[in-house]
Amino acid sequence: RGSVVPFAIVIAFALMIVFGLVVDGGGRIAALQKAESVAREAARQAGQSMTGEAVRGAGVTIDTSAGRAAAQRYLAAAHVDGTVTIQGSTVHVVARVDFNPVVLSIIGVSKVTVTGEADSAPANVYQGQR
Repeated sequence: RGSVVPFAIVIAFALMIVFGLVVDGGGRIAALQKAESVAREAARQAGQSMTGEAVRGAGVTIDTSAGRAAAQRYLAAAHVDGTVTIQGSTVHVVARVDFNPVVLSIIGVSKVTVTGEADSAPANVYQGQR
């Protein structure tokens, strides 16, 4: 007679965990997509900071200080922490987004930090050809 109650409690707890994994897993994926999107856009912003030599047909180089500042401004405007590294004409951005689980926080799962990375490098194009 009383054996159904413990079974129902176990099943209810298991369903709550599955519900939490679905809801909070979706939130984590959304945070990861934001981190990657912000990293790509910040890298693109930095890549726009080319020196004037590229216009004259010389090699393409990025103004390091202006590029880093542009990427950091974009990260700040998106309310995302991150780092910007510029080596030669390649920009590397790492964006970090915090996600706080809603359902799984009930059982002690705390803040999760997800990371998105992106690289940007200018390409020489002449009449549509690289």
